[in-house]
Amino acid sequence: MIQLNEMGRDELYTWIVDLLAEMFELDKAELTPQSNLYADLDIDSIDAVDLAVKLKQLTGKRLQPEVFKTIRTINDVVDALAGVTEPAV
Repeated sequence: MIQLNEMGRDELYTWIVDLLAEMFELDKAELTPQSNLYADLDIDSIDAVDLAVKLKQLTGKRLQPEVFKTIRTINDVVDALAGVTEPAV
């Protein structure tokens, strides 16, 4: 299980890029924080659900549906996961 709270944002970004490249056969060199999951990477809604399930399996953390719906870019994924690890205020 990945310990998100022990990762900095850069490490989290790198981990997400590696995961996306592996899951969807993408070229890591072409991925940027601003890469749009749908427009740039051709990830469809079923792929997005697969990604959410994989993230939960690897981290033990579930992204809330309202958060998941707002994710558009790789940076959004990083922000969402970083938000899951921060204690609620």
